[in-house]
Amino acid sequence: MTDDAAPARTLLPPLADLVATARVVALPLVTRFRGIDVREALLFEGPEGWTEFSPFTEYDDHEAAVWLAAAIEYGWNAPPPAVRDRIPVNATVPAVDPDSVGAVLDRFPGCRTAKVKVASADGTLAEDVARVRAVREVVGPEGRIRVDANGGWNVDEAEHAIHALAQFDLEYVEQPCPTVDELAEIRLRTKYMGIPIAADESVRRADDPLAVAGAGAADLLVIKAQPLGGIRRALGIVEQAGLPVVVSSALDTSVGLAMGAQLAASVPELEYDCGLGTASLLAADVTRSPLLPDGGSIEVRRVLPDPELLDRYTAPPERVEWWIERMGRVHAVLTARAVE
Repeated sequence: MTDDAAPARTLLPPLADLVATARVVALPLVTRFRGIDVREALLFEGPEGWTEFSPFTEYDDHEAAVWLAAAIEYGWNAPPPAVRDRIPVNATVPAVDPDSVGAVLDRFPGCRTAKVKVASADGTLAEDVARVRAVREVVGPEGRIRVDANGGWNVDEAEHAIHALAQFDLEYVEQPCPTVDELAEIRLRTKYMGIPIAADESVRRADDPLAVAGAGAADLLVIKAQPLGGIRRALGIVEQAGLPVVVSSALDTSVGLAMGAQLAASVPELEYDCGLGTASLLAADVTRSPLLPDGGSIEVRRVLPDPELLDRYTAPPERVEWWIERMGRVHAVLTARAVE
């Protein structure tokens, strides 16, 4: 991580203050997504309101530390000034069969843009093409379609796939390849098609989130509040990168989505619909007023969890213990960094 992109120093509250209000939930998904059927998250309350710590379970403590820094910043600090009070969002289509596409899109009322998952480990390009074709049939010629490969292709596979999918008038292709060098190469190879390349994992999971912009490896960046260490650090990356951005989520609860919406509200220029409508992929949430798309957008507001829903969707005791212990270890990582 470069010094310029390092998270802002925020006073680290004692671990006991985080644990005192901590609630661990396990929320069922409508459709299997990212290989999971249930999304777990740890919520706690700070002076500014409720906040979320929900790095994916496979992430180590070092990577999870920026997620906890983001949660603390959002719970303990007032957000930066907003320049908009609603955020246009895209629909998200998991790796479902074509016959299921219509039902998925129905959960995103008013959304003019659909992001379609492709390049899954157990899928084929033919299946991806069929899924994207079904999306185009539903959204019509004026709808916007972007595809997200999550780094699932090598350069040759990506070139072949982008060529096959170009017939559907793609808005952009997100993270077609895993590395910055590969992104730079595929961007060069496919430039004649006029389809922009977006970087996600090469920003949020990189030691230097600005490397992809410096290498000219992407036309736009996908940024997320939790994985980038908080709203202010993410805004700093936007300013330094000098590229258009899409603000997205990491399958958060509505509490975490509110953090993402606040980030999107503070970005000076927002050319693209954002990936913050993913509460529609949850079969349950922690609030009775979830941040669901309405007319193709979501509100910018704090979310207050409902005590009854927190109780109903409390994770099993062994998972609660796992998350509390994990937060303790990650808090120790942040404490060590604060004294370096």
